[in-house]
Amino acid sequence: WNDVILPSGMFQHGDITIIKRFCLIICYSLCLFFFNAYAQSMLSMPEASAAVFNAPDGVLAGVSEKSSIIDCATLAESDMKGMSEAVVAKGGRFLEAPVSGSKVPAATGTLIFLCAGSKVLFEEPTVQASLNAMGKASHFFKEDVGHGTRAKLVVNSLMGTMVAAYSEALALSENCDLDPSTMIEVIGQGAIQSPVYALKGPKMVKKDHAPNFPLKHAHKDMALASSLAKEKGVEFSVMDQAEKLFRRAREDSELNVADEDFSAVFEAVHKDSTGEFSTKRKSS
Repeated sequence: WNDVILPSGMFQHGDITIIKRFCLIICYSLCLFFFNAYAQSMLSMPEASAAVFNAPDGVLAGVSEKSSIIDCATLAESDMKGMSEAVVAKGGRFLEAPVSGSKVPAATGTLIFLCAGSKVLFEEPTVQASLNAMGKASHFFKEDVGHGTRAKLVVNSLMGTMVAAYSEALALSENCDLDPSTMIEVIGQGAIQSPVYALKGPKMVKKDHAPNFPLKHAHKDMALASSLAKEKGVEFSVMDQAEKLFRRAREDSELNVADEDFSAVFEAVHKDSTGEFSTKRKSS
């Protein structure tokens, strides 16, 4: 199933059946993985997930006592709990399993699954085999749905804040007449090294923000994390500031980077800067 019209004949040489009504997929499946961006069913935002789940011919319409739903989207905790309660009320089983990892980990089978809900479903051999095929690790937190979502928001808010800070550090380097490539190398040689920095840094300097994890999706997760921290009474000022920077980048129609990789927050840092290098970069 896909939420867009596929090219005519796309699967004509394969043993694949295209089903247009999601409820029928549920009826025909013993267990369904329900993904967000970069997996087989691209439901990249909460609105898309809700529409597919609650539509008259959507997921919930097809749920029965034989159904097992594994939802891998990153949603608000309340939305995930609502889906779980609806599935369980119809006799089905539910496992939330948001993933840490984006386009490349999805393609290489190295995702990390952050799970909560039905432990019996999580431990079933078929489910474990599926998780192992798509990921390098899977973690079960609690049977209370929502804990997988919390774990994902902790991870993504930290990742976004890391890239925001890295953007400011690189912009400072450039405006201080320090070669950014050398500074990327220096950072990669010390205790603060990170695969995220090593991967994103060279591309950021070249204004290469081809999307692996779109900025608008990164900001969505950071905003949810900020709300969660406020709800739990956690001091979150550093990450809140990073969320505001991502928000400005997402909403800036002149920058137009919402659909670019989340590393494009670097362009917002330069836009807000008045240094000589930033001024030249903005006009180039």
